[in-house]
Amino acid sequence: MKAADIRGMSNEEAIEKLAKLRKELAKERAIIESGTRPEKPSKIRNIKRDVARILTILNERKKSKTTNKKEVKGKK
Repeated sequence: MKAADIRGMSNEEAIEKLAKLRKELAKERAIIESGTRPEKPSKIRNIKRDVARILTILNERKKSKTTNKKEVKGKK
């Protein structure tokens, strides 16, 4: 998943996607803990990166909202 795709989502959609990815990551980790080999070992890395991208973009949005509020207060 690319950052541009995530930026096109609303906050609610991004949070839902984050929950799905975390569930999928837990499944993949459980597969490894059970002692079986995962089909795609790189899948865990990709899921972790997607989770990080979503969290980064959500934090950017949150920070930009607080920055904009401070700018508006300063202009009054």
